[in-house]
Amino acid sequence: MGRPIIGITSELEAARWGDLIREAVISPVSYTRAVERAGGAPVVLPPVPPDSARAVVAALDGVVFTGGRDLNPELYEQQRLDETDMPDHRRDRFELALMRAAIDAGLPFLAIGRGLHVLTVARGGALTQHLPGHRTDRVRFLPHDVRLSGDSLPGRLLGTTIRVPSAHHQAPARLGDGLVVVGWSPGDDVTEAVELAGHRFGLGVHWHPEEGDDPRLLAALVEAAAEAAGAPEPGRQAAPAAAGHPQKKVAVKPRAGARSRLSSGRAPSRSPTSTPRSPRGGRRRRAWRRRSC
Repeated sequence: MGRPIIGITSELEAARWGDLIREAVISPVSYTRAVERAGGAPVVLPPVPPDSARAVVAALDGVVFTGGRDLNPELYEQQRLDETDMPDHRRDRFELALMRAAIDAGLPFLAIGRGLHVLTVARGGALTQHLPGHRTDRVRFLPHDVRLSGDSLPGRLLGTTIRVPSAHHQAPARLGDGLVVVGWSPGDDVTEAVELAGHRFGLGVHWHPEEGDDPRLLAALVEAAAEAAGAPEPGRQAAPAAAGHPQKKVAVKPRAGARSRLSSGRAPSRSPTSTPRSPRGGRRRRAWRRRSC
């Protein structure tokens, strides 16, 4: 079986290609690289209309809900404070629908930063909009201590005391249905990690594992996604090969750089690839702004 397909949520922002500026699907490359290094096949998910969420989930083996701007407080019946970002309604609607569809389908997910807030609100919870002094820098991830429950998923993977990159100023004020707190900030007991009880792999964390050098959380997500992808559907079994008709062997595409086993002994030719260039001849550039969590 190939690599499990891991969706990565994103947002729409203006980006520049040479002299052109267009709305583009934006995702920090650190997420894509971290999923690839962990053994997954990353796919960036644009914020499409919510009625597409179940079809998107059906095509995935797992999903990473990424960081970004604050959720619209109206979604949990509060008025926006001055410290809260202006909402991205399109992204909010899609990710709430995607989270609910992922939970209904039993899809493994890791919710990072804003993603933990999406999980909280999708389960009927609410947020504290601003924690004074909890985020000391808006544009950098700074080292942050977290205590973890020893019998939780992250506690078993990482230990009970960790130091992680973080940059959040909000946290759950009221947990949603089925959520269990499994991580806290030392000293102030701010929620730093939650699990969805009974889910195959349903974890939300306030820190950003894709920005650090510890791959274990993402590797665990990819492993859970691979197991879920390989599991038979309930009540179904693979049909055995008919007697006297052995299964056909499947041709495997050679790896890049590997020699072909054709009689000529020559490696198969490959089409050259190049980076698209702008009308001025320069390489295309993308611009993105780091958001608050």
